[in-house]
Amino acid sequence: MLMAFRFVHTADLHLDSPLKSLALRDAEIAEIVGNATRQALERTVDICLEEQIDALLIAGDLFDGDQRSVKTAIFLGTQMRRLTVTGIRVFVIRGNHDAESSITRHLSLPDGVYVFTGHAGAVQIEDREIAIHGVSFARSEMPESLLPKYRQPLPDCTNIGLLHTSLAGAQGHDVYAPCSLADLTAHGFDYWALGHIHKRQVHAETPCTVLMPGMPQGRDIGEAGPKSVTLVTIADDGLVSLDERITSVAQFERISLDVTSKDEWRDVLRALEKALGEGRGHAVSDHLIVRIDIVGRTPLASRLRRDADVLLGEARQAAASVGRTSVEKLSIDVRPPSVTGPTTGHDPLTELRTLMSTDVLASNAHLTAARAVIEELQRQLPPELRGTFGDSDAALDRTVAQLIRQGGEDVLARLDAGEGPT
Repeated sequence: MLMAFRFVHTADLHLDSPLKSLALRDAEIAEIVGNATRQALERTVDICLEEQIDALLIAGDLFDGDQRSVKTAIFLGTQMRRLTVTGIRVFVIRGNHDAESSITRHLSLPDGVYVFTGHAGAVQIEDREIAIHGVSFARSEMPESLLPKYRQPLPDCTNIGLLHTSLAGAQGHDVYAPCSLADLTAHGFDYWALGHIHKRQVHAETPCTVLMPGMPQGRDIGEAGPKSVTLVTIADDGLVSLDERITSVAQFERISLDVTSKDEWRDVLRALEKALGEGRGHAVSDHLIVRIDIVGRTPLASRLRRDADVLLGEARQAAASVGRTSVEKLSIDVRPPSVTGPTTGHDPLTELRTLMSTDVLASNAHLTAARAVIEELQRQLPPELRGTFGDSDAALDRTVAQLIRQGGEDVLARLDAGEGPT
């Protein structure tokens, strides 16, 4: 008879991942985020110990690329021993980033930690009708499916598969070990513990459970929201239940602030303080790191663009007063109020804005030239950042149009302040 089996499922820890965002040059934010991946692993281990689970399953990408830090390896070993000394087993597969890491090849882990190789592996837990299957990445690029390498389900067992995969593809992620959901469910396992995509999603619950747990700690605004691990219970009747547990120390969020009705600088500051307070109230992680998108039409448009550095300083002071909150960046996309009816007098800025919007910025030649610049920049980025400007032609076109418009408004804002080009 099957006894209930409880385990924590996680993936994509990216321990000591280098800070990717240029905005994280802020020393305070860099310190918070730089230590957060380790703290998230410590919290994961804490959950395992508090819940007295049977096993921890890690579905790839413990490390981040060509990770060489011996201190990182020692830290990982220490956390694993906290589990194994209590009898909690750990099962690990290597993902694409682990395959790039030199540490992975020389890592010494305690007894009780099982790392699957690039060949099909299956471990049946002693005295339990549980079989855990896994296949690791042997190299960083894996354009073919790994599913054919997995063994068939062991008879009279609950079969759990660990797989690092992009499934049928996901925005912002390259294709790794692709496979379809239908192929996974048809393989005959009871639970697929996936990894690679950094956003949590339950893909299927019957006839088997297929879960992408997301990552336990986000690293930049592209990985916004609270992050977690999943506590899984397979009951003695085979019923699977999932319990999401928050592990993120730092939580990235975007806040949109419409300043259309704001005519005074102090009104904008009050709105900023209110938005930051509400954001902190909704956040579930220890520290909130915010990117504020300021939008709308206001007579302050030129000043907000011109004095963006002053506004950022004010926003960071407001965040400090809220507590446990930091402002990573301001994105300012504001314009002057629309002009209705005939204008009186001679307004060169209005004429220039009209000329730019009708004859320059909307021209095909200008759009084509701007797109060529963005595409060249995109080609020079590392693979994981090449989706920054959009993952499709339509998304790239929207980004180019937005950058052109914002650049034009920035020029007009400087001219409105009496500044010439530098």
